[in-house]
Order: sequence, then C-alpha cells, then structure tokens
Amino acid sequence: MASSAGKGKAIFRVVSGNFLEMFDFMVFGFYATAIAKTFFPTDSAFASLMLALATFGAGFLARPLGAIFLGAYIDRHGRRKGLIITLALMAMGTVLIACVPGYATLGVAAPLLVLLGRLLQGFSAGVELGGVSVYLAEIATPGRKGFFVSWQSASQQAAVVFAGLLGVGLNHWLSPEEMGEWGWRIPFLLGCMIVPVIFVIRRSMEETPEFEARKHHPTLREILRSVGQNFGLVLGGMALVVMTTVSFYLITAYTPTFGKAELHLSDFDALLVTVCIGLSNFFWLPVMGSLSDKIGRKPLLLGATILAILTAYPALSWLVANPSFSHLLIVELWLSFLYGSYNGAMVVALTEIMPVEVRTTGFSLAYSLATAVFGGFTPVISTALIEYTGDKASPGYWMSFAAICGLLATCYLYRRSAVALQTAR
Repeated sequence: MASSAGKGKAIFRVVSGNFLEMFDFMVFGFYATAIAKTFFPTDSAFASLMLALATFGAGFLARPLGAIFLGAYIDRHGRRKGLIITLALMAMGTVLIACVPGYATLGVAAPLLVLLGRLLQGFSAGVELGGVSVYLAEIATPGRKGFFVSWQSASQQAAVVFAGLLGVGLNHWLSPEEMGEWGWRIPFLLGCMIVPVIFVIRRSMEETPEFEARKHHPTLREILRSVGQNFGLVLGGMALVVMTTVSFYLITAYTPTFGKAELHLSDFDALLVTVCIGLSNFFWLPVMGSLSDKIGRKPLLLGATILAILTAYPALSWLVANPSFSHLLIVELWLSFLYGSYNGAMVVALTEIMPVEVRTTGFSLAYSLATAVFGGFTPVISTALIEYTGDKASPGYWMSFAAICGLLATCYLYRRSAVALQTAR
C-alpha cells in the first residue's frame, strides 16, 4: 500500500462498507413517515411518527455494546477481520427491515422485528466508524492523516447523496400512496443487493502494517481494564463527538421530515435539499481534514463550535419565518459548512487521543455513546421540541447545545492531552 494508487484503493475498500451502513440509516430516517404508518399505526399521526423515530434512535442504543465487544475483537484480531464481521451484521439488520410484513399482517411482531433489525444495525455500526477511522489513520502517509481519515465521513455523504437521489426518483415515478404502501421498501431492498458486492470488495483489504507490527494484541480483559483506566478520556471524546453527530443527523436524516412536516414543502424539494447537503458535506470534509493537517485540529474545532453557537437558532428562525426551498437550501448549506469544518478535524483528533492498544475500542465507545445519548435521537428530540414549545426553530437550540459540548470538550482535551492532539506528525 505504498503507492498513491494503492492508498486510494485501500481507502475505497474500507469505506465501501461505511457507505452501506450510512445508506441504511439514512433511508430509515427519510421514510420515517411511511414506516410509522406501516409498523406503528395509531390514532395520532404524531404518536406514530414518534414511535418510528424512537425506533430509529433505539438502534443507536446498541452502539456502545458493539463498540466494546466488536471493538475489542478488532483491537485483538485485526482491522480487516472485524470490518468484515460488521458488514455481515449490518446486512442482517437491513434484510429484516426490508422484508418484514407490516402491522396489519403480523400484529405486534412486526414492529418488534423492525426494532431487532435496527438493533443489529446499531450493534455493527458501533464499531464500523471507529474501525474505518483507525484503519485510515494507520495507513495514512505522514502529515496527511486528517485528509485520509476524513474519507470515513465523506463516504457517508456519498450514501446521503445516493439515498436522496433515489428518493427523488421514487417520488417522481411513484404516487404518494404507492410510496407509503410499498415504495419505501425499495431502498432497503437495494441495500440488500449491494451487500454481496461490498463483501467481495472488503475481503480484498489488507491488514494495516501498524497493527501487524505490534507485538502484543490485548485480550478483552486487558482492553476493558485500559478503557476503564482512560474512561475520562472516553467521556471527553464523547463530548467532542456530540457536535458532529447532532449536526449530521439534523441536516441529513431529519431534513425530509422537517421540510415536509414543519415547512410544508414537497417530498421532492426536501429530498433534493438533502442531496445538495450530502454533496456539500462531501466537499467540505476532505478540504477541512486537509486544512487540519496544516493548521492543526484545535482552530477548526473552536471556530466551528463558536459559529454554531452563535448562528444555529437565528438561521432556523429566519427559515421558519420565510419557508421556501431556496431558504431551506441556504440554511442547510451553512450548517453543512459548520459540520464539515468541525468533523474534518474532529474524527482524526479522536483517533489521536486514544491509547494505541485500545484505539478502536476507545474511539468507537466515545463515538457510540455520543450517538446513543444525543445524536441518534436528534430527529425525535427535534420533533418533540417543536411539538411542546410551539417553536419550529427550536432544533437550533439542540444544535447550539451540541456545539457547547464540542467547545468545552476541545478546551478540556487539548489542555489534558496537548501532545497527542497535535496535527499528525
């Protein structure tokens, strides 16, 4: 993997599974309304939507367990083997959601099986991001670690764009009734069809030279002891991730629901905005990852969080006062810039602060805890905030809170671990 071409192929192989993981998560968020009607029918549309969004969030609760057990497996047995296992688990969850009949056919078993599918997806995703990020960090050329690791998040944006374009096409070809009855299953079935291709691609991955050169591979007991000894660092990393995970799910998975339910835009317009946001994220992430290699992680982390605190709620207030496709696009592009600027530096910083022997487990646990407690429930929290405050811009408060977490974590971690958090040498 010494040549540029070899590095490029290695990046493609490892992020291919990351693409599938995010594609599956996105389509659940995009079609939450249809899923609510199929599996969670009630007399209240709000209650049905909340149940569907809570099921979306429940998948994130399994992430910390996946981070610990699958992360420990990867830290002991290798990056390549572990990432193949995560792909298999993700596929099983996707097949369940795609193929389970609705509540009208199976009764209460239907939503329970969908919940099981989400838990399987969450368990595998608990280590997917960490495994991919650590793999990229360990194969990066000197001085370009930020750029390499940024492709973990960039691959997710490719999934957002693909899912959004697919949604635009389906809404053009199918009627709203057809989409609600069966059309929403098409993206999940397509995800199932992609699995064998990605499995072949990922099997061709090589193990990282850094892992192969390591003399000692810790046992699960040793990994858990090390994580316990460094749990303050894990909690700091978790706070660092909150800004990333909340802003990401706010501007991607929640956008179609927000655009339709609160701004009264068409499904087509809301999904088209989501496609544009995915493209914007895809641009900014490697740009800012590369910039973090040049100026360091800290300036980007501080700048993005401060701007988010100052502008998230005012931007959404302006949008809800003047709802339109163009205004939604403008606001979301601004939030995308903040997300890309922060995450381009954050992900690589998180790989740098974790002890090398438990790098995957520590990274994955911090990321999973943040997603389970905060980010994964962003759609349901945003919906609840609007319902109970009557303020359609109230999700801006949620993003501002996340930015405050990121700001405080940056100050804490750089003071606590100044050497480890310097730009990769």
